[in-house]
Amino acid sequence: MLMNAVCQFCGAPVQARSRFCPTCGKPLKAVQQRDEATTETSPAVEAVLPVHQRIHVNDESLDLRKLINVVESAMRWWQVQLTNGSAATRAQAAAAIEDLSQILHSLAQQLSLGRETVRITRRLPVLRNFPVGCPICGHGNREGAKFCQVCGSALSGSLQRGQGVGAPMPLRLKVAARTDRGRVRQNNQDAVYTGTIQLPNKRTAYLCLVADGMGGAAAGEHASRIAADVSQTEVRRVLKQQLPSSDEAWKSLLSDAAVQANKRVYDDARTNSDHKGMGTTLTIALIIDDRLYLASVGDSRAYLINASGVTNDGAVSAQLTTDHSLVARLVDIGQITPEQARVHPQKNMLYRSIGTDPSVEIDTFAEQLEPGYTLLLCSDGLVNHVEDHEIADIVLKQPDPELACEQLINLANQRGGRDNISIVIVRVERDT
Repeated sequence: MLMNAVCQFCGAPVQARSRFCPTCGKPLKAVQQRDEATTETSPAVEAVLPVHQRIHVNDESLDLRKLINVVESAMRWWQVQLTNGSAATRAQAAAAIEDLSQILHSLAQQLSLGRETVRITRRLPVLRNFPVGCPICGHGNREGAKFCQVCGSALSGSLQRGQGVGAPMPLRLKVAARTDRGRVRQNNQDAVYTGTIQLPNKRTAYLCLVADGMGGAAAGEHASRIAADVSQTEVRRVLKQQLPSSDEAWKSLLSDAAVQANKRVYDDARTNSDHKGMGTTLTIALIIDDRLYLASVGDSRAYLINASGVTNDGAVSAQLTTDHSLVARLVDIGQITPEQARVHPQKNMLYRSIGTDPSVEIDTFAEQLEPGYTLLLCSDGLVNHVEDHEIADIVLKQPDPELACEQLINLANQRGGRDNISIVIVRVERDT
């Protein structure tokens, strides 16, 4: 039996089975060595809190009140760093404390709504870095990006179509969508939607979305359905009145639609006791001509895939959205490394979702589409079991988007199917 020990970094007492120090937040060496000798198949069973209690984790959820103590431990560690003599360290600590404060606010709001637990997924967060500055608007972009995600300007030196340099490229889209309950869940709390919107001058907009609901009984299913219905209805309503005139206006259209969905889910959770504490992820894609616009909250993902590469460095796949999970933020702000996140007992728990707060911040993106590109939206039921390179490989080898959806769902189910699985695939071809 393992005995109690002390942290090798700060000397604080820790429990023998703890993976991370509750005082300084750093990974414990003995645990690292033990994990390297074993293959991870499930979340950690428990972790130690500053109040000398244990967090008990099952395959579905974690106690929200105890999670708040974990975040507070991280804040205390960064507060110590504020006294460091390095200006760079103090700046990083101040930014980390601000981010963690926002996470604490979100968790407290969820408690006020009656939510006692948060969901757990097994997907490792990706370290997000946006080092390439746009020469037009100055916004950061991922390494190798061809077009600025904010203003749409070309980053590679080539002129961008559709921005006063000629007509948009005529494209034809093949769209497929599938949702599956998986092999473990009793009901399907995911929602998917695909549809077209007729615009003036015989133009057609393509609208797709994925929502992954959270909540007891049928509450999660209800939340995802509300978000899907409200957001697509709002987009259609606005486009009947006027067309946006810029990338920023198109992104605002999707952001406003997601905000309306948040309001409806939040209000329903407050007025209906059966739906108390419910929430959902939401990722919306709107394609008009050769431009893709995205809005995202939560951890349902959007990928762009192309055999010839979607970035200048030749990568065939790029995740366009950001995962709004606690451990992903800790990676981003330098609290832990991606390798440490792989064994973190609280990895990938959402801190931002639709319906859990009266207001929500929406991530929006704009991308240029070209023939040969494939857009893929999915809930985490897919990426829990299928890695990014495997997703890209199946999509590139299977030209039929319907069959590609089926193969991806079958693979996720073969590997356990522990969650609902939803996929939308949009294949982009030249319209000759």
